[in-house]
Amino acid sequence: MCAGTVASSAPEPFRAPLHPDALASFVDPLPIPAVLAQAATRPDPLRPGETLPYYRVAMRETEVRVHRDLPPTRMWGYEGAVPGPILEARRGRGLFVEWVNELPAAHFLPIDPSLHGAQADQPQVRAVVHVHGAKVPPESDGYPEDWYPPGRSKTSHYPNDQDAATLWYHDHAMGIERLNQYAGLFGPYFVRDAEEDALALPRGPYEIPVMLFDRLFGADGQLIYPSSGADLPWVSEVNGDATLVNGKLRPYLDVEPRRYRLRVINASNSRTYLLSFVSGAKPAPFQQIGSDQGLLPAPAALTSMMLAPAERADLIVDFGSLGGATVVLHNQTVELLQFRVANGPRVREAPLPSTLRRVARIPASAAAKTRMLTLSEHRDRTKRRMVMLLNDKHWHEPVTETPELDSVEIWSLMNLTEDVHPIHLHLVRFQVLDRQSFDTDKYMATGKLVLEGPPVSPEAGEMGWKDTVRAHPTFITRIIAKFEGYAGRYVWHCHVLEHAANEMMRPFEVVARSTP
Repeated sequence: MCAGTVASSAPEPFRAPLHPDALASFVDPLPIPAVLAQAATRPDPLRPGETLPYYRVAMRETEVRVHRDLPPTRMWGYEGAVPGPILEARRGRGLFVEWVNELPAAHFLPIDPSLHGAQADQPQVRAVVHVHGAKVPPESDGYPEDWYPPGRSKTSHYPNDQDAATLWYHDHAMGIERLNQYAGLFGPYFVRDAEEDALALPRGPYEIPVMLFDRLFGADGQLIYPSSGADLPWVSEVNGDATLVNGKLRPYLDVEPRRYRLRVINASNSRTYLLSFVSGAKPAPFQQIGSDQGLLPAPAALTSMMLAPAERADLIVDFGSLGGATVVLHNQTVELLQFRVANGPRVREAPLPSTLRRVARIPASAAAKTRMLTLSEHRDRTKRRMVMLLNDKHWHEPVTETPELDSVEIWSLMNLTEDVHPIHLHLVRFQVLDRQSFDTDKYMATGKLVLEGPPVSPEAGEMGWKDTVRAHPTFITRIIAKFEGYAGRYVWHCHVLEHAANEMMRPFEVVARSTP
């Protein structure tokens, strides 16, 4: 790794906070990220004589106008945009992306040098990109320790050998991922395929990416990342009072009286959203057609839904009978985005299919191994604070999860904390089997597992393929995955970024099958 400007643990000076409720609502149009244009072609490493699209994406400091009545906010973005541009891919058609670090040498958010990977002898600014949900070889996955400083770049190969899905890309640099994403380093990545195309879902102007991310601002319109105020400024979670939608605070979108497809991505560091659509005083029903790794077997009719950090939801909202009305996307009671429905009759369109994609359930009996993995908190006397661990292991300890290539495993996530942890596995997609309550006090006191009540089936929106799952307190959440694609080292972690930065991230290694 490269030497560079040393990190600083000095807390930010006090700045008067912004009170976002004092700003006018629904005065800015919703920005729609642009689709990134191909820059060139490169030889296909899997098919001699053929070429693949090549894209170049630079990380740059930029200024973002998050509200009409605020000055521009200093942020970092891919191609100078927050969110970054949409990367579009086709199933089975790989592509290359050169991720170029053109960021400043000094970070503008407070680094805690006591966190693993953020020590004072490391460059303040480091980056490496992970395409969240992508099935990729390990050298292109964005391993947290594969970072590079400003002035360097890395080219990654994405085979896109997977179902159509709403993926996203974001920074994953060890020790400062939480700061880099808070600064704005994330964007959408859509995989499409013929099976999805055949469903005639809303496309073009009727398919809207919706990236949600909450922030704290000063009265000067600049970002505030909170600090504990101590000499070790790590905080356990960040929940901002201003939620941006595609980079705007409470924007609006003009829509026609017809169905729209909203591809919702929770890009917040810590916040879980409880989303609903409200017209007048009434909840407006909507349908979920997809989750993290693509389409559900059938649409799920909903009036609200929960979305934890890094989870995605593919939604159909029908404005056809609401000509002349307004509909507002809420997080609980907080208004996020207003839809202004044009006057006029419903636009004629084909009905939404009642079946979407076959999702074969993996039987529990197919698992070659079941792993019992704890999610826990401990007081670290050396760091003088709590640390958060997966299976009681720190990042630097030897790898303990070594699934064989093409094997099926069940991972039972035992949450011993009081928090909901969105657990993400790189490389693989998985299915949620069930959740079952257990006596956490008895387990922590004696190590004895006492189950309480029957298993709870997955929610309707969890019946497809997932890559991030909410592990609830006092529950064992069971997931089942086939570790296919590539051998090599990957990571699994909590996607509350503050938790991941403080040891709630572990490597796992997919190993070649042993010969009989």
